[in-house]
Amino acid sequence: MPCAETLQVHAFFDGELDATGALRIEEHAAHCNECAALLRELDASRTMIRQASYYRAAAGLRTAVTAALDQEAGARKAPTASSRRTAFWSGAGVGAAVTALAASLAIAVLAPSSGALESQLTNAHLRSLMPDHLIDVASSDQHTVKPWFAGHADVSPPTPDFPQEDYRLVGGRADYIDGQHAAVVVYRHGKHIINVFTWKQDGGSLPNLVTRNGYHMVFWKNADLEFCAVSDTALDELQRLVALLKDTAARDNRE
Repeated sequence: MPCAETLQVHAFFDGELDATGALRIEEHAAHCNECAALLRELDASRTMIRQASYYRAAAGLRTAVTAALDQEAGARKAPTASSRRTAFWSGAGVGAAVTALAASLAIAVLAPSSGALESQLTNAHLRSLMPDHLIDVASSDQHTVKPWFAGHADVSPPTPDFPQEDYRLVGGRADYIDGQHAAVVVYRHGKHIINVFTWKQDGGSLPNLVTRNGYHMVFWKNADLEFCAVSDTALDELQRLVALLKDTAARDNRE
């Protein structure tokens, strides 16, 4: 029999669970081979769809579909005097509904995971703010934090500390992002927590900047890694940390 958590795994992958529910499924998938395999299959399918070619529908398609629907609606019910007064607006409403439906289907086909990654990151950030969820290894020493990731995440990102700029390394933890065991480097900036997520590139595209419910997400890539810094600090302050991290990576690459 399939695992009873299958439906919840789908909801987790789509970013539909709250922080508590997402954490429960993450912990479950870590010990359930069936659900872990399902997450990998979902991620592989999403990657294939992202890379698929598509063709834009002809300009007259919406007109043809709207006309067909209007004709079918007219055949089912002859207009009355009162209905004729609202015929124009009803037709406009049907057209708008068809347009909205077509747009929704286009979004579902062309970008099925739109918002899913952002939801995962937002939920992971919020979950980290719960008691005892922020840090797995607490240290301001990058030589302590970076090696810890080797045995707990799929990647081991740089862990620089920037005390003079008030971006203080406070530790790290492992999380589950985009179907991978991601590494999260944690910084404190004033009273704000900044989570810097790192995972392996999957070939898909990333947004540059997303703001959701007051939380900013700044994305970038370096070599075969993808990064996202998440925080409710001011956007320019978050971008300043990203710039520092990029400068450090560029300097390390030259050396």
